[in-house]
Amino acid sequence: MTNFIKRLMDISMSSMAMLVFSPFFIAIAIALKIDSKGPVFYTHPRVGKSGKIFTCYKFRSMYVGVDPNKLVSDSNDDRVTLVGKFMRSSSLDELPQLINVFLGDMSIVGPRPALPSQVEKFTKEEKDKLLVKPGLTGWTQVNGRNSIPYNKRMELDCWYANNWSIFLDIKIILKTFIVVLRRDGIYDAK
Repeated sequence: MTNFIKRLMDISMSSMAMLVFSPFFIAIAIALKIDSKGPVFYTHPRVGKSGKIFTCYKFRSMYVGVDPNKLVSDSNDDRVTLVGKFMRSSSLDELPQLINVFLGDMSIVGPRPALPSQVEKFTKEEKDKLLVKPGLTGWTQVNGRNSIPYNKRMELDCWYANNWSIFLDIKIILKTFIVVLRRDGIYDAK
């Protein structure tokens, strides 16, 4: 029953958010086309619940032709476009993942989706992260986001996967608004 409620929340929240944010989708698409050459969306394979590979959608924040797999450690990354820097600092580059939520590959709340190359290196304990669908926001995002070390992020993601509930999801959604408005933890820990 709780899985049904979570899915119902995901469908209703993602469809409502796509409607509300549709003017932002249009404005960002125009800004991206003016700012740099290339597609509006960036698609990449990510790993979801139970190891299922899916296509994840984001607004393109980098110039075409650069290595997107290099870790971003600060706001001075020269691969990121001017519009991309703004989108990343405001988390607007993640908006297209509402499509992934609506399609059922992701959830509003869950661990951030991992790259296949990352999952290959997961320990047995870290594979607990794959017990739930990845999310737009999650326990890690409201407890430090990228400003905390990788091993702590994994620990928080696995804790969520083993302890999730509808009430925890609601708490995370409410805390997300504060984190995004304050722009906490946008870049990786040193």
